[in-house]
Order: sequence, then C-alpha cells, then structure tokens
Amino acid sequence: MRFMMLMIPRGYESAAPGTMPDAKAVAAMMKYNESLQKAGVLLALDGLHPPSMGARIEFPGGKPRVIDGPFAEAKEVLGGYWMIDVKSKEEAIAWASRCPCSDDGVIEIRQVQELSDFPADVQEAAAGFPEMQRQAAAPGAS
Repeated sequence: MRFMMLMIPRGYESAAPGTMPDAKAVAAMMKYNESLQKAGVLLALDGLHPPSMGARIEFPGGKPRVIDGPFAEAKEVLGGYWMIDVKSKEEAIAWASRCPCSDDGVIEIRQVQELSDFPADVQEAAAGFPEMQRQAAAPGAS
C-alpha cells in the first residue's frame, strides 16, 4: 500500500520567499529519511518552497486564472512530502510518528488510490494510466 505523508508546517503559509529551515532541523530530518530508506519503504520525497513563491490556477467558468502567492486564504499549506510503501495505514502512522517535527509540524497521511480501487468503467476510462506511471518513473522521462 502506498501512502503519501504530507508535511504541513504551521506558519509556512506566510513564509517569505527563500525561507529555509535551519541546519539542525535538516540534519535531524535526514536521519529520519535515512531510516525510511534503510527500511526499504521510501519511494520518493521532496521539500517545497513557500507559497509566496508559488502560483495557483483557478478555473472559474472553466477558464484558467493565475493567482500568484502568497495566498491570503491559505490556512494550511504543504512544506514537503514522502511517498512510502508499507503494509497498512497503521504502519504509515508509525513511520509518521517517528518524524522529528517541531512543535508547528503536522503530518497528514493519505493512501494513494490504486486503479484496482475503482469500478470497471473508471478503470476502462483510465486504461493508459499504468503505462503513463511507468514512463513518468523511468529515468530520463519527460
């Protein structure tokens, strides 16, 4: 079962462009990331720049409209993620519970939808999806 662990650092929604964590926090997080890797459950991970450096695209009336960050209405934003492959939700919770978060950290766990989770008509509509995933994961994919 694949789970995405989403890091939601409180206060990051108003962080200035270029805001970076301190070296001690990064060192502690690297130890945690290494433990995920050594256990063989880590599939992917990345940190994200603050929303002040991003953009949102909304679709009022089906037409795209770009809104540059920061986003005044944002209460919770992503600071990064891990994709892990574990046997259960309980195991994903156990891994998330080991994260060296500061007092302002929250980790949300979400199971990845597998094609087999959907009814037959949806699986048929998404028939090329598994091949698309394989190509996206291949080195040098574009």
